[in-house]
Amino acid sequence: MFSKILIANRGEIACRVIKTAREMGIRTVAVYSDADARAPFVRMADEAVHIGPAPAAESYLIADKIIAACKQTGAEAVHPGYGFLSERTSFAEALAKENIAFIGPPVNAIAAMGDKIESKKLAKEAGVNVVPGFVGEIADTEHAVRISNEIGYPVMMKASAGGGGKGMRLAYNETDVREGFESVKREGLNSFGDDRVFIEKFILNPRHIEIQILGDQHGNIVYLNERECSIQRRHQKVVEEAPSPFVTPAMRKAMGEQCVALARAVGYYSAGTVELIVSGADPSGESFYFLEMNTRLQVEHPVTEAITGVDLVEQMIRVAAGEKLSFTQDDVKIDGWAIENRVYAEDPYRGFLPSTGRLVRYQPPVEPWADDGAENGRRGVAGVRVDDGVFEGGEVSMFYDPMIAKLITWGETRDEAADLQVQALDAFRIEGLGHNVDFLNAIMQHPRFRSGELTTGFIAEEYPEGFHGAAASEELLRGLAAVGGVIATADADRARRIDQRLHDHYYAPGDWTVRIGERDYRVVLEEDAITVDGEPVDIDMEYTPGEAMLDLELGDEALTLQLAKTRTGYAITTRGATHRLRILQTRIAHLATHMIEKIPPDLSKLLICPMPGLLVKLHVSEGEEVQPGQPLATVEAMKMENILRAEKQAVVSKINAGEGDSLAVDEIILELE
Repeated sequence: MFSKILIANRGEIACRVIKTAREMGIRTVAVYSDADARAPFVRMADEAVHIGPAPAAESYLIADKIIAACKQTGAEAVHPGYGFLSERTSFAEALAKENIAFIGPPVNAIAAMGDKIESKKLAKEAGVNVVPGFVGEIADTEHAVRISNEIGYPVMMKASAGGGGKGMRLAYNETDVREGFESVKREGLNSFGDDRVFIEKFILNPRHIEIQILGDQHGNIVYLNERECSIQRRHQKVVEEAPSPFVTPAMRKAMGEQCVALARAVGYYSAGTVELIVSGADPSGESFYFLEMNTRLQVEHPVTEAITGVDLVEQMIRVAAGEKLSFTQDDVKIDGWAIENRVYAEDPYRGFLPSTGRLVRYQPPVEPWADDGAENGRRGVAGVRVDDGVFEGGEVSMFYDPMIAKLITWGETRDEAADLQVQALDAFRIEGLGHNVDFLNAIMQHPRFRSGELTTGFIAEEYPEGFHGAAASEELLRGLAAVGGVIATADADRARRIDQRLHDHYYAPGDWTVRIGERDYRVVLEEDAITVDGEPVDIDMEYTPGEAMLDLELGDEALTLQLAKTRTGYAITTRGATHRLRILQTRIAHLATHMIEKIPPDLSKLLICPMPGLLVKLHVSEGEEVQPGQPLATVEAMKMENILRAEKQAVVSKINAGEGDSLAVDEIILELE
């Protein structure tokens, strides 16, 4: 067994590898860029080596710097995590030349499966179903258009070396192909150093199912069941679970055995994932197709660990050291259900725009990286696990992936795991930047999610007009109104006791009008009851003025609320939405109708940058007439290109930014008239 390994990665996956290595008695070395000098993974490791500036292309993607750090520290092996150099054959070869072990699959398997075009050819030869498409190299846009017309729309354009949702565009017609092909090439080149693109048929009502593979260097290969990863946004996974609510035991066996055969055909060992696309329109489940194989650890590996009890990082290290698997296929079971939500720095209330900046408050529902012991299947504490790589006061940088943390829950049943997600998300406190916690909470409560009727179009179909917060029941709104009355009374009583100017006979009021949305609720606090609009509310709570988190019981339901003071009340976040409560004494509440509303400025004549990013391309010039839907500018943020389009017919009167400029959020790119 190795005595010291280096992690060629950052963030939560670096922390994850360090945690298991520490339990195995292996010393660890972290490498870090300027942006990560104070990151948790740097502090967790036994040693840390600085490798360059913040951009990944100048630090984490330079193999020579990683190898130099290995030599400097005496690391015998390298775990690449995911992303960066994890699937770069040249990196694995360079390590081998220096006699440094690569904690991953053999070079030939990375080469065979890492290239989406070649992997499809190999899968076809091995008898695996593949999606209809063009698997050769595409010369230019016109060639792409001809291919797409032959396959039939809709088609998916993908960067050959892509992954993580980057370098992908869905095209419903020829215009989409012409607009998107060059963007896919650029994203592939910028993120992966490879601008080759392939095109395939887009499967309708698709479900994204993946099979976890694990093999050793002695020819033993097993599959560790499946994961359902159908809930995606812009081809980026948002929610993952294991097992899948769609997959039957017969399907699981057929998929698993086919994926093992494919892995065996390329001499695979270590952890790997075969991604399949399954037609949800086929109730038999037999219409599944090979999508790609990821020759590395997956972001969503914790849900597999939770239901199988197998520590995948530990197994990868043991396999790299030459050990045999200690179990067989018959030993692999399914125990309970696990769900993972990816907490991203993005604002769902503003079209999921990337949100970078400082984590002014960061308080996860349980201590990150804490668990009840490895023997509990990495299920965290009481079924709740948080994997992260950030800290309160730290910054989510524009240079890397916007994921803040992964929230994993485990329960005996799927509903239990989902209920735990709702409770944990309610208690996940993040301030300082936009995040998707409310959105994740809404998904966990959504009737369609609970039914298991998932496809990759779930988000687009269920939130066609964007996300505006989860719907709240009338019972919950009445309960929040009661909470508003209680905390307003407590705040007023505190003011009475600390402000010496008030007379002793002044008492805190107990009659309030609480407005939530467009609805007014009258809340009356009496000695032995709380009423809302004359009806009693069963609520059990304790509140101390100034508290930001509040646990209470509303009827038979336990709730966690996050409180933020506003000028006229509180913003209360719970159950996937933020509710703004205007709280006024009933005797003066009617006077609020005389307040003049501030009219927001007209921004329709401005193209405003919706996120911090790089202006990659200007599609128009001053004096040019534009039509609705026409591309105006392309902004790159978090390694993704975003096309900003005209909302109406207009003429470009002034351009305020140039290609290559770094733009701040709400910066004016151009003006229209």
